Amino acid sequence: MERRRKRRSGLIAAVSTVVLFTVLTAVIVTSDGWPEVRASFFSWDSFTASFPEILRAFKLNVQIFVVAEVCILVFAMLLAVARSSRSPVLFPVRVLATVYVDLFRGVPILLVLFLLGFGVPALRLDGVPSSPVFWATTSLVLAYSAYVSEVYRAGIESVHESQRAAARSLGLSNVQALRFVVLPQAVRRVIPPLLNDFISLQKDTALVGVIGPIEAAREAQIYASRTFNFTSYVAAAAIFLAITIPLTRMTDWLIGRQRERTGGTRVA
Repeated sequence: MERRRKRRSGLIAAVSTVVLFTVLTAVIVTSDGWPEVRASFFSWDSFTASFPEILRAFKLNVQIFVVAEVCILVFAMLLAVARSSRSPVLFPVRVLATVYVDLFRGVPILLVLFLLGFGVPALRLDGVPSSPVFWATTSLVLAYSAYVSEVYRAGIESVHESQRAAARSLGLSNVQALRFVVLPQAVRRVIPPLLNDFISLQKDTALVGVIGPIEAAREAQIYASRTFNFTSYVAAAAIFLAITIPLTRMTDWLIGRQRERTGGTRVA
């Protein structure tokens, strides 16, 4: 009976998907402007001509993503621990961490890029890098650390108070209880939302081109400006999709596995 129900659900899903995409395709290809859109955005010659250069430029996106991700994981954890601290001595640290999170969650990443990318190098400070790649990466780290720290903090607060009390009863200090009992459980619980943030980070590396670095999106823009054809944007989007879709599916898989471990049920 269960197998029959699943087969019927799968058949309905397949039919509805085919119908939906058939209707959408028909609406698009029968529109008056479709011939011009196809020539401007879906030219195979332009795709093959622009793709190699965009793929080479995409290496910079990957480099920025990897460096930023490592820095964000560490910095955001420090912020989360600071905000979750309970000692009265650390009250100023909690205030500073709260102000930082509020500030960088409230300012759009694009504005952070402009302010740091153009503002700090203009100061001409000795020993301070002026590379736009450096400040682009720094901007992403500062902005995303604010978001990721809140994910970490949610994980820390989700650990039941009895876990900390049990650790203290065994003779562990507050720091040891946090290090060996609370944080391992908290991090394990927030891995799926962390992956969501890093999928978003991978896409936002395309913003760094506004202050100079030639990454994939910027390379696509240069090609489009030179040829007056926008297919290069489709090529850049295809490269980003090749990275983000597998990450998205892995996130879904982790969420499903976590639901099974915690005994959660999925309502059909």
